[in-house]
Amino acid sequence: MSTFGVIVSGRPVLTTAQIISPTQVAFSIPSQPSFSHIVVFLLPGTTLPDGTAAAVYAQLPGSADFKLLGAIANEKPSAIFKVKNGNAAGGGLGDDNNNDAMVDEGAAAANGSAGPLALGISVEPAAQVAAALEQKKAQENAAAAGQGSNNALVVRGQNAVDQKVLAQRIIKNCYDFLTSWGSGDTVPLKAFQAWWTKFEGKMERDPTFLERSDGG
Repeated sequence: MSTFGVIVSGRPVLTTAQIISPTQVAFSIPSQPSFSHIVVFLLPGTTLPDGTAAAVYAQLPGSADFKLLGAIANEKPSAIFKVKNGNAAGGGLGDDNNNDAMVDEGAAAANGSAGPLALGISVEPAAQVAAALEQKKAQENAAAAGQGSNNALVVRGQNAVDQKVLAQRIIKNCYDFLTSWGSGDTVPLKAFQAWWTKFEGKMERDPTFLERSDGG
């Protein structure tokens, strides 16, 4: 039985996915007739393993790469993505309209192209998904800032941090905080939520703190 369902506006519910691995599935969604929304959700009676989230990726028609759209989890079991006029936007974990843990804003999608849209769902550690979404948010903010300069991405200068290093520092920040809750491999969900609230507050007060060598 599949764990995930997908709804494309105006079409039947999709529940049969291609199994890529024990933690990854994919849906192939025809681009025609055109559609404006995609909903991804956990099927009734199913849950994700503790400490994980389901990252949602899209492979655009004609592209070899999957782009991160957002994520769902047991505490936010569905997300809606708007796909229209070449853009996609979502409302999953951490949507600006609520106080959940992660940000889920969409990536570009080519609706109306001849090829199908491939939707990939990957169950990953929640901290890893959170780091990827925060990195995505930072990249989108930087791109938006660059729109006022010939629509080019603004590079912060010689001190700009490599994306891999930035992701590692986010994960380290999370790990250091969660391990302060005690010993053992099990960490309560409230600990992760507390870290995310603290992390977002620090990002708002000092958006460049991760660019320093200590990430603190």
